[in-house]
Amino acid sequence: MDLDFSLEAGWPSPPDWESVAVRAASALAPVAEELANQRLSASVAFTSDAEVHALNREWRGKDKPTNVLSFPMLEREDLLALAAEGPPELLGDIALALETCQREAADKGISLEDHVTHLLIHGFLHLAGYDHERSPEDAREMEQLEIKALALLAIADPYGDHDET
Repeated sequence: MDLDFSLEAGWPSPPDWESVAVRAASALAPVAEELANQRLSASVAFTSDAEVHALNREWRGKDKPTNVLSFPMLEREDLLALAAEGPPELLGDIALALETCQREAADKGISLEDHVTHLLIHGFLHLAGYDHERSPEDAREMEQLEIKALALLAIADPYGDHDET
């Protein structure tokens, strides 16, 4: 997957956030084959709570910040039918809110990098049409894919109550 990045001031360095996003996307290819298509591209914005708050209000009608937003550009059926050859296809956009991510990572007692990696994987799965809000079964399927991708990166199960198989 080809990724386009924007990094707002304030995101700590290290790590190299572009590399974190590339690693997250790469970890999904073995567990969600539809995301292994080399034609796919996505944008990732490492931004602020204020920006994510504005996006959440405008696009979801929710007047608050959140940790990650995903804006899919392809219907799931179109993604699954996408041939390996052809022009690039935009999978969608992801926006991460720094302050919320920092607060959540601190609350969980994990590194910001590991938390953001999880949120990126979560966001990419949303771009691929997975949705944990549809049903408990869909939530479990999405969580299992997240856990498998994170395990490939040696990051513990963020839900804490599942096997890593």
